[in-house]
Amino acid sequence: MQSIIDLATANLLAPTVLFFVLGLVASLARSDLTVPEAVAKGLALYLMLAIGFKGGAAVAGNGVDLTMVFAFVAGVLLSGLIPMIAFQLLRWTTGLPRVDAAAVAAHYGSISIVTFLAASQALQWRGLEAEGYMVAVAAAMETPAIIAALALSSAGSGRRFDGRTFGEVLLNGSIVVLVGAFAIGLITGAEGLETIAPFIVDPFTGVLCLFLLDMGLIAGRGLREGARFLTLPLVLFGLYMPLIGGLLGAAAAMVVGLSVGGTALMITLGASASYIAVPAALRLALPDARPAIYLTLSLGITFPFNLTVGIPLYLSLATMLH
Repeated sequence: MQSIIDLATANLLAPTVLFFVLGLVASLARSDLTVPEAVAKGLALYLMLAIGFKGGAAVAGNGVDLTMVFAFVAGVLLSGLIPMIAFQLLRWTTGLPRVDAAAVAAHYGSISIVTFLAASQALQWRGLEAEGYMVAVAAAMETPAIIAALALSSAGSGRRFDGRTFGEVLLNGSIVVLVGAFAIGLITGAEGLETIAPFIVDPFTGVLCLFLLDMGLIAGRGLREGARFLTLPLVLFGLYMPLIGGLLGAAAAMVVGLSVGGTALMITLGASASYIAVPAALRLALPDARPAIYLTLSLGITFPFNLTVGIPLYLSLATMLH
């Protein structure tokens, strides 16, 4: 228990988390602090490129093995299973309409790449390493959750979706950059990483701090504008669903045989909730779903929970399991 408290304290005092808190407090206080949209998109692009390239270079150095294949399959299965569980819990406990419950479920089956980055940073601060291919697992977990949500929302409604929807999902900018950078890192290997290390290694933490400042501002605005939709059962869902997803991720990691670091990241992926790729896809696929519910819940409740409390819990659980 003491180790969990120590980890939580260290995580809460990390620069990345404190910059998120700064943005959140500034937004709730109605400060005029803003990060220009073009800058925010540039920061997101940089982070996707950096984490993808480093993951690809790590795989090039270690090679492809069965554990990587099993981890990839486990991630895809998790991304399809978690929305089913989330959907049923939402319908039983909150009474949300089917389309809103399906939209929320998609967010919790998919992943937050920024939460993944924060967990990776926490591992680095503890001197732990994770399998480089976990970034590929993260990318693979974006789409199955959306497909599952579309199936859940259309069951019994007669709604049909064409290939354009799935094309939009697969060509989402964050996925394209993440997978593309991973492939380039895989091709160029350690030599390629050394070439651009001054660009993607040294500035990484500083860029992440600035990006999380913007995330805090967005989360604060979402809480101000969407608070009226957040009933107590919904808020509780945003707090306990990450723990359910995290436990499923832990079980998958142990079956696959991941390292301590890989286990922590698989738990984090299972516990996180998307707020970038999935909202973009659902605006097209489920226009009737209310962003004030699904975006405020994933970004305003679950993301801060994971960033401040969840990641230390997941790292401690991974250490305990090993």
